[in-house]
Amino acid sequence: MTSKPKRDTKAKAKSKPQRPKPEPPPHDPIWQQSAWRSRTRQRLLDWFSANHRVLPWRSDPQPYHVWISEIMLQQTQVATVIPYYERFLKQFPTVAALASADESTLLSHWEGLGYYRRARSMHAAAKQICEQHDAIFPTTFDDVINLPGIGRYTAGAVLSISQGQAYPVLEGNTQRVYSRWVAMQGVLSEKPTLDLLWQIAAAMLPKQNRTDNDAANQRGPGIFNQAAMELGALVCTPRSPNCDQCPVRAGCCARKLGIQETIPGKVKKIQYEDRTEFAFVIANRDQSQFLVRPIPAGERWAGLWDFPRLTTGEIENESVAATHLHETLSTPISVGDPLMSMKHAVTKYRIRLNVFKATVATRATRQWKPPAPWKFATLTELDELPMSVTGRKIVKELSKGH
Repeated sequence: MTSKPKRDTKAKAKSKPQRPKPEPPPHDPIWQQSAWRSRTRQRLLDWFSANHRVLPWRSDPQPYHVWISEIMLQQTQVATVIPYYERFLKQFPTVAALASADESTLLSHWEGLGYYRRARSMHAAAKQICEQHDAIFPTTFDDVINLPGIGRYTAGAVLSISQGQAYPVLEGNTQRVYSRWVAMQGVLSEKPTLDLLWQIAAAMLPKQNRTDNDAANQRGPGIFNQAAMELGALVCTPRSPNCDQCPVRAGCCARKLGIQETIPGKVKKIQYEDRTEFAFVIANRDQSQFLVRPIPAGERWAGLWDFPRLTTGEIENESVAATHLHETLSTPISVGDPLMSMKHAVTKYRIRLNVFKATVATRATRQWKPPAPWKFATLTELDELPMSVTGRKIVKELSKGH
């Protein structure tokens, strides 16, 4: 009697169905034509040669200089950045100088630019360059992109502009320019749109000869990237683009269709929440010093200094705020007259900041000492401490009465 073959009792592994690759957004594939790319590239470079702005980081495009400028230009306009850039390089002329600076000094030179995480990331990157690259800014993509605070765009900008290396650049201006060139009707925050824009940005780069791998090549990748960004900043603007003055208008698909003002697709706007916060100016007995503290890691504006401030947004009035501050300082706080009120925005919040004068309400005021790391500081000392924009406005208001 023959035995039946044993059945395989192991369940067959079910293969997971692969998700279909997202389709790119609707656009004109004209960018795939080498003749179109060549004409567009030449016209753009000719325009840039005659119309580029004279900017301090363009006169000596060392990797360190380009890096500093690119980080500062994130979320900040060129006109604002120029004086900060010049002061910053004077104080920190080299990677080593930046790495050895204490954080307070660094943040004081960044004060007013906002987004202070950028400065702290630069500090960490400078230290890493000193440890791993002998204080010389690296010039390979892998080394640069592994630095804190540097992504694909910044790495490409630094290496193309300072070294002439063929890396594309995709930021706000070039996203808009390339989207209009090919009439791309996609939302910039969506991955298929960004993937296609990176392909276009790479395809548009000038081809290099062996002798072209340097920043001095006036028609190389670095100059092209700067030209595309310049076009977006000066001509192909978000609203009311000046198409009549555009050097590449003849080949722009969005202009031909009359849809340039609707491209790129709108990113969903931030839904702001309104909240009220309170700050107190607590002076010492003779009104010559004011209570401040360094903001610890994890809190808003970490590394800066600030007056006593309640930022939860859930406090009803100044009396309740003073009660919370009493718990922090282990002494009762007496609220005085209002000093000022201001509006500002932080991430998703629209904030009304109400600032009050206050005193330490205790008979032992003369002997009371603030718990560390709080301290009393004179107006002169406050001028030297790094502060947020709102903190600096409070100092300015206090200075009017002294």
